[in-house]
Amino acid sequence: MALIGRLFVVFFAFLAACLVAGMIVVGAVLYPEFSDLGGGPIDQSAINVVLGFGFIFLSGFALLPALIVVLITEAFYIRSVLAYAIGGAIVGAACYLGLIPFDPETLRFDGIVRRHLEIMTGAGIVAGLIYWMIAGRSAGAWREPRPPLRPPPPLPSHSRPQA
Repeated sequence: MALIGRLFVVFFAFLAACLVAGMIVVGAVLYPEFSDLGGGPIDQSAINVVLGFGFIFLSGFALLPALIVVLITEAFYIRSVLAYAIGGAIVGAACYLGLIPFDPETLRFDGIVRRHLEIMTGAGIVAGLIYWMIAGRSAGAWREPRPPLRPPPPLPSHSRPQA
């Protein structure tokens, strides 16, 4: 029963981390365009659509690498905030590098934009911290046995039957 509850917590934490990472990526990628608007109003519905697509994009690409990090941390009871930040950075970089063409002859990625790699890695770090705040601090706790119940207190001496 504890495992089912833990799965819901992990799922909610993953969705929250992807939402925050999507907001960071969309904000960082659109930042140069925001500075060229000349102080005009920003269409909120367009921003909401872009944030939604950013969330869907990141959650789809980050699912498998993040699942690997979650399985490792749950299996080994890893609860360190630094481990989740590093895991998030690796997941963010893996998501970006998964979209870049790889040349097997030269063993290099072709067309890496350094700024985009930094944005994805930074968003992964923040997503890892968000995940840690929601679910990572209690990683592996579902496997610990419940504490034994204490025996009831003894009955008062005047309530015992006389023999």
